[in-house]
Amino acid sequence: MMKQNKNYNKLEDFLGSSLQTHTHLQIDLIDHQIGYAGASGLGSTLAQCTNLSNLTLDLGYNQIGHAGASGLGSALAQCTNLSNLTLNLHSNKIGDAGASGLGSGLAKCTNLSNLTLNLRQKQFICCFGL
Repeated sequence: MMKQNKNYNKLEDFLGSSLQTHTHLQIDLIDHQIGYAGASGLGSTLAQCTNLSNLTLDLGYNQIGHAGASGLGSALAQCTNLSNLTLNLHSNKIGDAGASGLGSGLAKCTNLSNLTLNLRQKQFICCFGL
């Protein structure tokens, strides 16, 4: 399959794109204030990208909260060909529950070989065992 590099700066453009053709995606939605609803729509759409192998997703400053982070984790678990993921969720108040949900979803990404994760949250109070 030919490498398809696609860059999106608007959620609506990505949601309306041809999902099956995406193999390499860069989605930069930093400070778009998409909230939980936007994160949910994004996650549902990402789950349909069955050929996706490389994803860079910047969702910093979007107020997605714990439910949005957990939902993204569940959606990314459906991307069975995903091998490289850069995920920036800083300043989204995802908390312990969101981080745990995200981690549970990412743990199901069995082909994931490279992960860069930026959570940079001030409110974490628990420790995660490896």
